[in-house]
Amino acid sequence: MRPFVRRLAAVVLAGAATFAYVQGFAAPRDWPDALSARMQQIRETGVVRLGYRDGAVPFSYVGPDRRPVGYSLDLCLAVVATLADDLGVPALRTEYVRVTAVDRVERVATGAVDLECGSTTITRERSERVAFSPVIFVTGTRLAVPRGSAIRGLADLAGLRVAVVGGTTNEAAMRDLDRLRGLRLAFVVAAGYPDALALLAAGTADAVAADEALLRGVLAGSGSARDVRIVGPMLSFEPYGLAYARGEPALADAVERTLRTLARSREIVWIYDRWFVRPLPGALAVGMPMSVELRRSFEVLGLPPD
Repeated sequence: MRPFVRRLAAVVLAGAATFAYVQGFAAPRDWPDALSARMQQIRETGVVRLGYRDGAVPFSYVGPDRRPVGYSLDLCLAVVATLADDLGVPALRTEYVRVTAVDRVERVATGAVDLECGSTTITRERSERVAFSPVIFVTGTRLAVPRGSAIRGLADLAGLRVAVVGGTTNEAAMRDLDRLRGLRLAFVVAAGYPDALALLAAGTADAVAADEALLRGVLAGSGSARDVRIVGPMLSFEPYGLAYARGEPALADAVERTLRTLARSREIVWIYDRWFVRPLPGALAVGMPMSVELRRSFEVLGLPPD
């Protein structure tokens, strides 16, 4: 059994999922600074609040057993194990807090969640409000269209209806492209990725613009991949990170140290393959081998070359 799996074997569900580590995830070290009020609260309450998305397959979503699961959540649980070890407590309980594309940054900034574990692009604007981990994924905006559609790229969208998820960088990118190219797009704003694809299936939208990884993830989870084609080049660059509050040096240190440990041990590759290469629980495989760009990011963290 992989070391990471052994550590996650201590997850217990009792209303909220409880993560209790069996052995330390990373060697403790001196805190970079005095514990902040938030870190003091985690130590005193024994609770870490993880923000999750309910439909961002395979990063963060509600699985067949109605429990939040996903690639980003696995990485966050590894951070929780590091925090438990560093704080010297026998267990930390994880409380899952649902967030949306619209409110996720706000909920981190206001302290409603300690770690946001979803599919959040690192941007300059967001970095003014919250802090981000090193890059955990690299993707970009692409178009999803019905299998028989004649749309093959951005130029074919002129005057048509495009579904986007509100509050995402994809929406902002498409609105910028619409303005710059004079495409006269009619935007249909959806609450989530399954909703956006449902608009496409119903004929309410001619295309969906979203991150390729999320499109493939939702299609794999819905079983409708045969009915939809992903077309055209990348229309934006989207590096993802785990989000947490600014001004938290001890938390920042634990997040980065966790990812470095996973990279150096190559466990981060195993976690990636679990969610992007192998079949998902009760669904098809996403079918996205690790990109060159993401592998290079992990090599910076210490991933050994193949």
